Amino acid sequence: MTSHPATAPAPAAPQSGSYPEPASAPDAERVRALRDSAHRIRHHALDMGEVQGQGYIGQALGVADILAVVYQDVLNHRPDEPEWPGRDRFLLSIGHYAIALYAALAEAGVLSVEELATYGSDDSRLPMSGMASYTPGMEISGGSLGHGLGIATGMALGLRHQNNPARVYNLLSDGELDEGSTWEAALACAHHGLNNVTAIVDVNALQADGPTGTVLRTEPVTAKWEAFGWRALRVDGNDVEALVTAFDTLRAHRGSPSVLVCDTRIGRGVPLLETREKAHFMRVEADEWQLARDQLAQSRPA
Repeated sequence: MTSHPATAPAPAAPQSGSYPEPASAPDAERVRALRDSAHRIRHHALDMGEVQGQGYIGQALGVADILAVVYQDVLNHRPDEPEWPGRDRFLLSIGHYAIALYAALAEAGVLSVEELATYGSDDSRLPMSGMASYTPGMEISGGSLGHGLGIATGMALGLRHQNNPARVYNLLSDGELDEGSTWEAALACAHHGLNNVTAIVDVNALQADGPTGTVLRTEPVTAKWEAFGWRALRVDGNDVEALVTAFDTLRAHRGSPSVLVCDTRIGRGVPLLETREKAHFMRVEADEWQLARDQLAQSRPA
């Protein structure tokens, strides 16, 4: 689909009210380390974006906190053995977010930081849209949206039949909630009681054709997932402490699949890009990349 001018709006507040109060605050050092990791993921994403001069850099900056928590705190995985059978599976349903995942995989030690410089280049293992056949740690190939949760359902059923305790995490976008296949998979997950599935929905309020709420209204998102039989939480997806607490809560849940709805801001941490028009697919001028890095450095957590 072709993008048209649309200013990236601030994330909409949950319709059900404020975010839930955390049961207990995570350790401060744990949170500080994850914030530092998210900062490095953002820096890697900017460096990769400069290679092409354009791309889905806004989404990468927006989901950096989520990916830092997932890869450094949530997933049971072995960076030096990406196909270890006992690993938790992380499925990138939104293939165009690959730039963000590559940055997270480098931060986690699955890829080398040096390889990120090949992003989107000929013969690179890091194509602009995620492909499982190319990249270590990339579980599925991206492209057409709406397939990730269906694949997650099948994987989770297979793991159950194998008595494998691994979990399946699926990152999808609020735009993917427009797809009927997503809700078919949500029904199937709940029907089979797949409590080894956790969906993560990036709600950045923008998709290719404009603001998500004007393309196809999906709110109230949390209530919809609950009506489909899921345990649902909603948090500020750029609040590392809230993310840690939510994932801890969902990891202990049994009896049904879980979903974490994350409100994020496109371009988070770089004011220059937070208000950029045509924010779904950004064109960044050559002289703006260093300015973006400077702004990111100024926003680095203390």
